[in-house]
Amino acid sequence: MTSVRQDESVRPTQRDEVAAGGSELIGGPIGRHALLGMSRLTPVRVIALVALGMFALGMVQKLPCYNGGWFFGATTQYTHACYSDIPHLYAGRGFADGLIPYFNRLPGEMQYLEYPVLTGLFMEVASWMTPHGGGIQQREQIYWLVNAGMLMVCAVVIAVCVARTHRRRPWDGLLVALAPAFVLTATVNWDLLAVALTAAGMLMWSRSRSLAAGVLIGLATAAKLYPVLLLGPLLMLCWRSGAWRAYGRCLTGAVAAWLVVNLPVMIAHNGAGFHLREGWAKFYTFSQERPIDFGSVWLLISQRTGNPLEANLYATLLMIVGCAGLGLLTLYAPRRPRFAQLAFLVVALFILTNKVYSPQYVLWLIPLAVLARPRWRDFLIWQGCEVMYYLGIWMYLAYTGSGDKHQGLPLEGYQLAIVLHLLGTLYLCAVVLRDILMPERDVVRRDGDDDPSGGVLDHAPDVFVLGRAYHVPRHAAHFEGPPVRWGAVRE
Repeated sequence: MTSVRQDESVRPTQRDEVAAGGSELIGGPIGRHALLGMSRLTPVRVIALVALGMFALGMVQKLPCYNGGWFFGATTQYTHACYSDIPHLYAGRGFADGLIPYFNRLPGEMQYLEYPVLTGLFMEVASWMTPHGGGIQQREQIYWLVNAGMLMVCAVVIAVCVARTHRRRPWDGLLVALAPAFVLTATVNWDLLAVALTAAGMLMWSRSRSLAAGVLIGLATAAKLYPVLLLGPLLMLCWRSGAWRAYGRCLTGAVAAWLVVNLPVMIAHNGAGFHLREGWAKFYTFSQERPIDFGSVWLLISQRTGNPLEANLYATLLMIVGCAGLGLLTLYAPRRPRFAQLAFLVVALFILTNKVYSPQYVLWLIPLAVLARPRWRDFLIWQGCEVMYYLGIWMYLAYTGSGDKHQGLPLEGYQLAIVLHLLGTLYLCAVVLRDILMPERDVVRRDGDDDPSGGVLDHAPDVFVLGRAYHVPRHAAHFEGPPVRWGAVRE
Protein backbone atom coordinates (compact mmCIF):
# COMPACT_ATOMS: atom_id res chain seq x y z
CA MET A 1 0.00 0.00 0.00
CA THR A 2 1.46 3.34 -1.07
CA SER A 3 1.25 6.48 0.99
CA VAL A 4 -0.19 9.82 -0.07
CA ARG A 5 1.42 13.16 0.61
CA GLN A 6 -0.55 15.47 2.87
CA ASP A 7 -0.98 18.03 0.07
CA GLU A 8 -1.84 15.52 -2.69
CA SER A 9 -5.39 14.71 -3.76
CA VAL A 10 -6.49 11.12 -3.36
CA ARG A 11 -7.18 9.49 -6.71
CA PRO A 12 -9.81 6.72 -6.43
CA THR A 13 -8.55 4.87 -9.51
CA GLN A 14 -5.21 4.39 -7.72
CA ARG A 15 -6.66 3.56 -4.31
CA ASP A 16 -9.88 1.65 -5.01
CA GLU A 17 -10.04 -1.58 -7.00
CA VAL A 18 -13.65 -1.10 -8.11
CA ALA A 19 -13.02 2.49 -9.20
CA ALA A 20 -9.93 1.35 -11.09
CA GLY A 21 -11.89 -1.37 -12.87
CA GLY A 22 -14.72 1.01 -13.74
CA SER A 23 -12.29 3.56 -15.13
CA GLU A 24 -11.42 1.15 -17.95
CA LEU A 25 -14.59 2.38 -19.65
CA ILE A 26 -12.97 5.81 -20.08
CA GLY A 27 -9.37 4.82 -20.68
CA GLY A 28 -8.18 3.32 -17.41
CA PRO A 29 -6.74 4.69 -14.15
CA ILE A 30 -5.01 8.05 -14.18
CA GLY A 31 -1.25 7.78 -14.59
CA ARG A 32 1.37 8.81 -12.05
CA HIS A 33 2.72 11.53 -14.32
CA ALA A 34 -0.64 12.93 -15.44
CA LEU A 35 -0.80 16.71 -15.51
CA LEU A 36 -3.66 17.61 -13.19
CA GLY A 37 -5.05 21.11 -12.83
CA MET A 38 -4.13 21.98 -16.44
CA SER A 39 -7.74 21.94 -17.67
CA ARG A 40 -10.82 23.94 -16.90
CA LEU A 41 -12.55 20.65 -16.12
CA THR A 42 -11.62 20.51 -12.45
CA PRO A 43 -12.92 17.58 -10.36
CA VAL A 44 -15.76 19.70 -8.95
CA ARG A 45 -16.85 20.83 -12.41
CA VAL A 46 -16.71 17.29 -13.76
CA ILE A 47 -18.83 16.07 -10.84
CA ALA A 48 -21.36 18.88 -11.36
CA LEU A 49 -21.68 17.97 -15.05
CA VAL A 50 -22.07 14.27 -14.24
CA ALA A 51 -24.74 15.11 -11.65
CA LEU A 52 -26.64 17.14 -14.24
CA GLY A 53 -26.41 14.33 -16.78
CA MET A 54 -27.53 11.64 -14.35
CA PHE A 55 -30.41 13.79 -13.09
CA ALA A 56 -31.54 14.24 -16.71
CA LEU A 57 -31.48 10.45 -17.13
CA GLY A 58 -33.69 10.19 -14.07
CA MET A 59 -36.16 12.56 -15.71
CA VAL A 60 -36.13 10.42 -18.85
CA GLN A 61 -36.92 7.39 -16.69
CA LYS A 62 -40.12 9.19 -15.61
CA LEU A 63 -41.30 9.74 -19.21
CA PRO A 64 -43.83 6.84 -19.25
CA CYS A 65 -45.58 8.48 -16.31
CA TYR A 66 -45.21 12.01 -17.66
CA ASN A 67 -46.85 10.92 -20.93
CA GLY A 68 -49.83 9.35 -19.22
CA GLY A 69 -48.97 6.98 -16.39
CA TRP A 70 -49.73 9.59 -13.73
CA PHE A 71 -53.14 10.27 -15.25
CA PHE A 72 -54.46 7.10 -16.92
CA GLY A 73 -54.54 3.52 -15.76
CA ALA A 74 -54.55 2.30 -12.19
CA THR A 75 -51.11 0.72 -12.16
CA THR A 76 -49.14 2.14 -15.10
CA GLN A 77 -47.07 4.41 -12.87
CA TYR A 78 -46.13 1.38 -10.78
CA THR A 79 -45.34 -1.10 -13.54
CA HIS A 80 -42.97 1.47 -15.08
CA ALA A 81 -41.53 2.35 -11.64
CA CYS A 82 -41.90 6.06 -12.38
CA TYR A 83 -44.26 7.21 -9.62
CA SER A 84 -43.91 10.74 -8.19
CA ASP A 85 -45.86 12.58 -5.49
CA ILE A 86 -45.28 15.93 -7.21
CA PRO A 87 -48.00 15.93 -9.91
CA HIS A 88 -50.57 14.27 -7.66
CA LEU A 89 -50.18 16.77 -4.82
CA TYR A 90 -50.43 19.79 -7.14
CA ALA A 91 -54.20 19.36 -7.16
CA GLY A 92 -54.47 17.20 -4.05
CA ARG A 93 -52.99 19.87 -1.75
CA GLY A 94 -54.72 22.88 -3.23
CA PHE A 95 -51.89 24.42 -5.26
CA ALA A 96 -53.94 24.16 -8.46
CA ASP A 97 -56.70 26.19 -6.77
CA GLY A 98 -54.38 28.87 -5.39
CA LEU A 99 -54.80 27.80 -1.76
CA ILE A 100 -52.06 28.90 0.64
CA PRO A 101 -50.40 26.06 2.61
CA TYR A 102 -50.96 26.07 6.39
CA PHE A 103 -53.46 28.94 6.19
CA ASN A 104 -56.24 27.56 3.97
CA ARG A 105 -58.11 24.40 4.86
CA LEU A 106 -57.99 21.75 2.14
CA PRO A 107 -60.98 19.77 0.91
CA GLY A 108 -60.87 16.06 1.69
CA GLU A 109 -59.38 14.01 4.52
CA MET A 110 -56.01 15.83 4.61
CA GLN A 111 -57.16 19.23 5.82
CA TYR A 112 -53.71 20.89 5.79
CA LEU A 113 -50.40 20.36 4.06
CA GLU A 114 -48.46 17.61 5.86
CA TYR A 115 -44.96 18.91 5.05
CA PRO A 116 -42.62 21.19 7.04
CA VAL A 117 -42.76 24.90 6.32
CA LEU A 118 -39.71 25.31 4.08
CA THR A 119 -40.77 22.39 1.90
CA GLY A 120 -44.24 23.92 1.71
CA LEU A 121 -42.69 27.18 0.55
CA PHE A 122 -40.69 25.28 -2.08
CA MET A 123 -43.90 23.69 -3.35
CA GLU A 124 -45.69 27.04 -3.34
CA VAL A 125 -42.94 28.81 -5.29
CA ALA A 126 -43.10 26.07 -7.93
CA SER A 127 -46.87 26.59 -8.18
CA TRP A 128 -46.32 30.33 -8.78
CA MET A 129 -44.17 29.45 -11.80
CA THR A 130 -46.81 27.06 -13.15
CA PRO A 131 -49.27 28.66 -15.61
CA HIS A 132 -52.85 28.53 -14.37
CA GLY A 133 -54.38 28.23 -17.83
CA GLY A 134 -55.12 24.99 -19.67
CA GLY A 135 -56.26 21.60 -18.48
CA ILE A 136 -55.29 20.11 -15.14
CA GLN A 137 -53.16 17.38 -16.74
CA GLN A 138 -51.02 19.90 -18.60
CA ARG A 139 -50.65 22.00 -15.46
CA GLU A 140 -49.55 18.98 -13.42
CA GLN A 141 -46.97 18.13 -16.07
CA ILE A 142 -45.59 21.67 -16.02
CA TYR A 143 -45.62 21.68 -12.21
CA TRP A 144 -43.50 18.51 -12.21
CA LEU A 145 -41.09 20.04 -14.73
CA VAL A 146 -40.73 23.22 -12.66
CA ASN A 147 -40.07 21.21 -9.51
CA ALA A 148 -37.63 18.97 -11.39
CA GLY A 149 -35.67 22.04 -12.49
CA MET A 150 -35.49 23.34 -8.92
CA LEU A 151 -34.56 19.91 -7.58
CA MET A 152 -31.84 19.60 -10.23
CA VAL A 153 -30.15 22.63 -8.68
CA CYS A 154 -30.34 20.89 -5.30
CA ALA A 155 -28.78 17.74 -6.78
CA VAL A 156 -25.80 19.67 -8.13
CA VAL A 157 -25.38 21.47 -4.81
CA ILE A 158 -25.28 18.12 -2.99
CA ALA A 159 -22.67 16.61 -5.30
CA VAL A 160 -20.48 19.73 -5.20
CA CYS A 161 -20.70 20.06 -1.41
CA VAL A 162 -19.69 16.42 -0.92
CA ALA A 163 -16.79 16.88 -3.36
CA ARG A 164 -15.53 19.91 -1.42
CA THR A 165 -16.09 18.69 2.13
CA HIS A 166 -13.04 16.40 2.12
CA ARG A 167 -10.43 18.69 0.59
CA ARG A 168 -8.09 15.90 -0.59
CA ARG A 169 -10.88 13.61 -1.81
CA PRO A 170 -12.89 15.65 -4.35
CA TRP A 171 -13.52 12.64 -6.58
CA ASP A 172 -15.65 11.01 -3.88
CA GLY A 173 -18.40 13.30 -5.11
CA LEU A 174 -18.73 11.01 -8.14
CA LEU A 175 -20.31 8.42 -5.85
CA VAL A 176 -23.17 10.84 -5.24
CA ALA A 177 -23.51 11.87 -8.87
CA LEU A 178 -23.52 8.26 -10.13
CA ALA A 179 -25.58 6.68 -7.34
CA PRO A 180 -28.37 4.63 -9.01
CA ALA A 181 -30.85 5.21 -6.18
CA PHE A 182 -30.18 8.96 -6.40
CA VAL A 183 -31.13 8.94 -10.09
CA LEU A 184 -34.31 6.92 -9.53
CA THR A 185 -35.69 8.79 -6.50
CA ALA A 186 -34.60 12.40 -7.09
CA THR A 187 -38.03 13.57 -8.31
CA VAL A 188 -40.27 11.25 -6.30
CA ASN A 189 -40.72 13.93 -3.63
CA TRP A 190 -39.10 17.15 -2.38
CA ASP A 191 -36.47 15.60 -0.09
CA LEU A 192 -33.53 16.94 -2.12
CA LEU A 193 -34.11 20.42 -0.66
CA ALA A 194 -33.35 19.25 2.88
CA VAL A 195 -30.50 17.03 1.67
CA ALA A 196 -28.88 19.98 -0.16
CA LEU A 197 -29.12 22.25 2.89
CA THR A 198 -27.68 19.49 5.09
CA ALA A 199 -24.78 18.89 2.70
CA ALA A 200 -24.06 22.63 2.62
CA GLY A 201 -24.18 22.74 6.42
CA MET A 202 -21.65 19.92 6.68
CA LEU A 203 -19.41 21.74 4.21
CA MET A 204 -19.54 24.88 6.35
CA TRP A 205 -18.73 22.85 9.47
CA SER A 206 -15.74 21.31 7.70
CA ARG A 207 -14.50 24.86 7.04
CA SER A 208 -14.83 25.70 10.77
CA ARG A 209 -17.73 28.08 10.07
CA SER A 210 -19.90 26.76 12.86
CA LEU A 211 -22.52 29.52 12.87
CA ALA A 212 -23.15 29.19 9.13
CA ALA A 213 -23.30 25.41 9.56
CA GLY A 214 -25.92 25.80 12.27
CA VAL A 215 -28.03 28.16 10.15
CA LEU A 216 -28.03 25.68 7.27
CA ILE A 217 -28.87 22.73 9.53
CA GLY A 218 -31.71 24.78 11.02
CA LEU A 219 -33.05 25.56 7.55
CA ALA A 220 -32.71 21.89 6.59
CA THR A 221 -34.73 20.93 9.67
CA ALA A 222 -37.39 23.41 8.56
CA ALA A 223 -37.60 21.42 5.31
CA LYS A 224 -37.40 17.89 6.78
CA LEU A 225 -37.08 16.65 10.34
CA TYR A 226 -34.05 14.34 10.04
CA PRO A 227 -31.25 17.01 9.80
CA VAL A 228 -31.77 17.95 13.45
CA LEU A 229 -30.25 14.55 14.31
CA LEU A 230 -26.82 15.84 13.26
CA LEU A 231 -26.72 18.08 16.32
CA GLY A 232 -26.46 14.97 18.51
CA PRO A 233 -23.18 13.65 17.04
CA LEU A 234 -21.76 17.17 17.08
CA LEU A 235 -22.64 17.45 20.78
CA MET A 236 -20.76 14.26 21.66
CA LEU A 237 -17.76 15.10 19.46
CA CYS A 238 -17.50 18.60 20.90
CA TRP A 239 -17.82 17.13 24.41
CA ARG A 240 -14.89 14.79 23.75
CA SER A 241 -12.77 17.58 22.23
CA GLY A 242 -13.96 20.42 24.47
CA ALA A 243 -15.09 22.52 21.48
CA TRP A 244 -18.07 23.95 23.33
CA ARG A 245 -17.85 27.41 21.81
CA ALA A 246 -18.14 26.08 18.27
CA TYR A 247 -21.05 23.86 19.24
CA GLY A 248 -22.80 26.76 20.94
CA ARG A 249 -22.56 28.88 17.80
CA CYS A 250 -23.85 26.00 15.69
CA LEU A 251 -26.77 25.30 18.01
CA THR A 252 -27.66 29.00 18.21
CA GLY A 253 -27.63 29.32 14.43
CA ALA A 254 -29.79 26.22 13.99
CA VAL A 255 -32.44 27.31 16.49
CA ALA A 256 -32.52 30.88 15.16
CA ALA A 257 -32.84 29.78 11.51
CA TRP A 258 -35.60 27.29 12.34
CA LEU A 259 -37.54 29.91 14.28
CA VAL A 260 -37.20 32.56 11.56
CA VAL A 261 -38.79 30.18 9.06
CA ASN A 262 -41.45 28.69 11.33
CA LEU A 263 -42.62 31.51 13.61
CA PRO A 264 -44.53 33.45 10.92
CA VAL A 265 -46.54 30.31 10.18
CA MET A 266 -46.57 28.78 13.66
CA ILE A 267 -48.27 31.51 15.65
CA ALA A 268 -51.80 32.65 14.96
CA HIS A 269 -53.67 35.44 16.73
CA ASN A 270 -57.33 35.94 17.46
CA GLY A 271 -59.31 37.85 20.03
CA ALA A 272 -58.40 35.32 22.72
CA GLY A 273 -54.65 35.74 22.19
CA PHE A 274 -51.90 33.76 20.49
CA HIS A 275 -52.05 30.04 19.78
CA LEU A 276 -50.37 27.42 17.61
CA ARG A 277 -51.74 27.34 14.09
CA GLU A 278 -53.39 24.02 13.27
CA GLY A 279 -52.01 24.03 9.73
CA TRP A 280 -48.43 24.43 10.94
CA ALA A 281 -48.79 21.58 13.43
CA LYS A 282 -50.18 19.17 10.82
CA PHE A 283 -46.74 17.79 9.89
CA TYR A 284 -45.97 16.89 13.50
CA THR A 285 -49.40 15.45 14.33
CA PHE A 286 -49.44 13.49 11.08
CA SER A 287 -46.00 12.04 11.81
CA GLN A 288 -47.10 11.03 15.29
CA GLU A 289 -50.44 9.51 14.27
CA ARG A 290 -49.26 7.86 11.07
CA PRO A 291 -49.65 4.07 11.26
CA ILE A 292 -47.07 1.49 10.24
CA ASP A 293 -46.45 1.93 6.55
CA PHE A 294 -44.43 0.68 3.60
CA GLY A 295 -40.80 -0.37 3.92
CA SER A 296 -40.44 -0.45 7.69
CA VAL A 297 -39.25 -3.34 9.81
CA TRP A 298 -42.48 -2.95 11.78
CA LEU A 299 -44.57 -3.64 8.68
CA LEU A 300 -42.51 -6.75 8.02
CA ILE A 301 -43.00 -7.99 11.59
CA SER A 302 -46.72 -7.27 11.64
CA GLN A 303 -47.26 -8.99 8.28
CA ARG A 304 -45.29 -12.06 9.26
CA THR A 305 -46.82 -12.41 12.72
CA GLY A 306 -50.31 -11.06 12.08
CA ASN A 307 -49.91 -8.81 15.11
CA PRO A 308 -50.79 -5.12 14.45
CA LEU A 309 -47.97 -3.41 16.35
CA GLU A 310 -48.09 -0.02 18.05
CA ALA A 311 -44.75 1.00 16.67
CA ASN A 312 -44.49 4.51 18.15
CA LEU A 313 -43.28 3.26 21.54
CA TYR A 314 -40.94 0.59 20.16
CA ALA A 315 -39.43 2.92 17.56
CA THR A 316 -38.87 5.66 20.15
CA LEU A 317 -37.24 3.28 22.63
CA LEU A 318 -34.94 1.80 19.98
CA MET A 319 -33.97 5.27 18.81
CA ILE A 320 -33.13 6.37 22.36
CA VAL A 321 -31.12 3.23 23.10
CA GLY A 322 -29.31 3.48 19.76
CA CYS A 323 -28.43 7.14 20.28
CA ALA A 324 -27.15 6.37 23.78
CA GLY A 325 -24.99 3.62 22.33
CA LEU A 326 -23.57 5.98 19.70
CA GLY A 327 -22.85 8.51 22.43
CA LEU A 328 -20.87 5.95 24.44
CA LEU A 329 -19.08 4.85 21.29
CA THR A 330 -18.05 8.45 20.61
CA LEU A 331 -16.47 8.78 24.04
CA TYR A 332 -14.92 5.31 24.12
CA ALA A 333 -13.52 4.81 20.59
CA PRO A 334 -9.71 4.60 20.34
CA ARG A 335 -9.80 7.67 18.11
CA ARG A 336 -12.50 10.26 18.08
CA PRO A 337 -14.95 9.16 15.34
CA ARG A 338 -15.22 11.32 12.27
CA PHE A 339 -18.25 13.61 12.12
CA ALA A 340 -19.50 12.06 8.87
CA GLN A 341 -19.35 8.56 10.37
CA LEU A 342 -21.56 9.46 13.31
CA ALA A 343 -23.89 11.54 11.13
CA PHE A 344 -24.43 8.56 8.85
CA LEU A 345 -25.02 6.17 11.74
CA VAL A 346 -27.57 8.33 13.54
CA VAL A 347 -29.61 8.99 10.37
CA ALA A 348 -29.40 5.30 9.42
CA LEU A 349 -30.64 4.42 12.91
CA PHE A 350 -33.60 6.76 12.44
CA ILE A 351 -34.43 5.18 9.08
CA LEU A 352 -34.12 1.61 10.37
CA THR A 353 -36.40 2.23 13.35
CA ASN A 354 -38.94 4.50 11.65
CA LYS A 355 -42.56 3.51 11.04
CA VAL A 356 -42.26 4.11 7.32
CA TYR A 357 -39.52 3.94 4.69
CA SER A 358 -40.48 5.81 1.55
CA PRO A 359 -38.17 5.08 -1.43
CA GLN A 360 -36.81 8.64 -1.53
CA TYR A 361 -35.53 8.42 2.05
CA VAL A 362 -32.38 6.83 0.63
CA LEU A 363 -31.45 10.36 -0.49
CA TRP A 364 -30.88 11.30 3.16
CA LEU A 365 -28.13 8.72 3.47
CA ILE A 366 -26.30 8.93 0.14
CA PRO A 367 -24.12 12.03 0.88
CA LEU A 368 -23.48 10.85 4.44
CA ALA A 369 -22.54 7.36 3.26
CA VAL A 370 -20.06 8.78 0.75
CA LEU A 371 -18.37 10.90 3.42
CA ALA A 372 -18.46 8.14 6.03
CA ARG A 373 -17.24 5.25 3.88
CA PRO A 374 -15.91 6.41 0.46
CA ARG A 375 -15.34 2.89 -0.78
CA TRP A 376 -16.93 1.98 -4.13
CA ARG A 377 -17.53 -1.71 -3.37
CA ASP A 378 -19.41 -1.15 -0.12
CA PHE A 379 -21.34 1.79 -1.55
CA LEU A 380 -22.47 -0.16 -4.63
CA ILE A 381 -23.51 -3.19 -2.57
CA TRP A 382 -25.77 -0.93 -0.54
CA GLN A 383 -27.04 0.86 -3.63
CA GLY A 384 -27.90 -2.47 -5.24
CA CYS A 385 -30.08 -3.36 -2.26
CA GLU A 386 -31.80 0.04 -2.43
CA VAL A 387 -32.51 -0.28 -6.16
CA MET A 388 -34.08 -3.67 -5.53
CA TYR A 389 -36.29 -2.13 -2.86
CA TYR A 390 -37.24 0.74 -5.19
CA LEU A 391 -38.38 -1.73 -7.83
CA GLY A 392 -39.98 -4.00 -5.24
CA ILE A 393 -42.36 -1.45 -3.74
CA TRP A 394 -43.70 -0.32 -7.12
CA MET A 395 -44.11 -3.88 -8.36
CA TYR A 396 -45.95 -4.75 -5.15
CA LEU A 397 -48.31 -1.80 -5.59
CA ALA A 398 -48.86 -2.89 -9.18
CA TYR A 399 -49.73 -6.37 -7.91
CA THR A 400 -52.21 -5.11 -5.30
CA GLY A 401 -53.81 -2.66 -7.76
CA SER A 402 -54.21 -4.98 -10.73
CA GLY A 403 -57.12 -6.99 -9.36
CA ASP A 404 -57.37 -10.57 -10.57
CA LYS A 405 -54.57 -10.05 -13.11
CA HIS A 406 -51.96 -10.08 -10.32
CA GLN A 407 -49.37 -8.27 -12.41
CA GLY A 408 -46.34 -7.44 -10.31
CA LEU A 409 -44.73 -8.69 -7.12
CA PRO A 410 -46.72 -10.62 -4.49
CA LEU A 411 -46.47 -9.97 -0.78
CA GLU A 412 -43.65 -12.45 -0.19
CA GLY A 413 -41.56 -10.81 -2.89
CA TYR A 414 -42.12 -7.39 -1.39
CA GLN A 415 -41.13 -8.64 2.03
CA LEU A 416 -37.90 -9.91 0.50
CA ALA A 417 -37.32 -6.41 -0.92
CA ILE A 418 -37.75 -4.95 2.59
CA VAL A 419 -35.24 -7.45 3.96
CA LEU A 420 -32.74 -6.49 1.25
CA HIS A 421 -33.12 -2.81 2.14
CA LEU A 422 -32.62 -3.54 5.84
CA LEU A 423 -29.63 -5.83 5.26
CA GLY A 424 -27.96 -3.40 2.86
CA THR A 425 -28.26 -0.52 5.31
CA LEU A 426 -27.13 -2.67 8.24
CA TYR A 427 -24.12 -3.86 6.22
CA LEU A 428 -22.97 -0.31 5.59
CA CYS A 429 -23.55 0.57 9.26
CA ALA A 430 -21.46 -2.43 10.32
CA VAL A 431 -18.57 -1.37 8.08
CA VAL A 432 -18.66 2.19 9.44
CA LEU A 433 -18.77 0.89 13.02
CA ARG A 434 -15.76 -1.31 12.29
CA ASP A 435 -13.89 1.73 10.95
CA ILE A 436 -14.62 3.59 14.18
CA LEU A 437 -13.46 0.76 16.43
CA MET A 438 -10.51 -0.08 14.18
CA PRO A 439 -9.52 3.30 12.69
CA GLU A 440 -6.66 1.75 10.76
CA ARG A 441 -9.37 0.26 8.48
CA ASP A 442 -10.87 3.69 7.76
CA VAL A 443 -9.94 4.54 4.16
CA VAL A 444 -9.94 8.28 4.93
CA ARG A 445 -7.54 7.96 7.85
CA ARG A 446 -5.34 5.43 6.06
CA ASP A 447 -4.55 8.18 3.57
CA GLY A 448 -3.18 10.39 6.35
CA ASP A 449 -6.21 12.49 7.31
CA ASP A 450 -7.88 12.78 10.69
CA ASP A 451 -11.39 14.23 10.29
CA PRO A 452 -11.55 16.38 7.15
CA SER A 453 -15.29 16.98 7.65
CA GLY A 454 -14.76 17.84 11.31
CA GLY A 455 -13.72 21.49 11.06
CA VAL A 456 -12.62 22.53 14.53
CA LEU A 457 -12.55 18.85 15.49
CA ASP A 458 -9.89 17.98 12.91
CA HIS A 459 -6.63 17.14 14.76
CA ALA A 460 -8.09 18.60 17.98
CA PRO A 461 -6.90 17.06 21.27
CA ASP A 462 -9.32 15.15 23.49
CA VAL A 463 -10.38 16.48 26.87
CA PHE A 464 -12.85 13.78 27.92
CA VAL A 465 -12.55 10.11 27.00
CA LEU A 466 -13.94 6.87 28.40
CA GLY A 467 -11.34 4.13 28.46
CA ARG A 468 -7.94 4.49 26.85
CA ALA A 469 -7.73 7.63 24.76
CA TYR A 470 -5.13 6.34 22.36
CA HIS A 471 -3.65 2.94 21.77
CA VAL A 472 -2.32 0.96 18.85
CA PRO A 473 -5.15 -1.36 17.72
CA ARG A 474 -4.42 -5.02 18.23
CA HIS A 475 -5.35 -5.85 14.66
CA ALA A 476 -3.70 -2.87 12.98
CA ALA A 477 -3.17 -3.16 9.23
CA HIS A 478 0.32 -2.54 7.87
CA PHE A 479 0.52 1.09 6.76
CA GLU A 480 3.57 2.98 5.54
CA GLY A 481 1.91 6.37 5.14
CA PRO A 482 2.28 9.44 7.37
CA PRO A 483 1.01 9.06 10.95
CA VAL A 484 -2.19 10.86 11.87
CA ARG A 485 -1.57 13.31 14.69
CA TRP A 486 -5.09 13.32 15.95
CA GLY A 487 -4.51 14.62 19.46
CA ALA A 488 -4.15 13.15 22.92
CA VAL A 489 -5.84 13.54 26.29
CA ARG A 490 -5.09 16.73 28.19
CA GLU A 491 -4.00 16.18 31.75
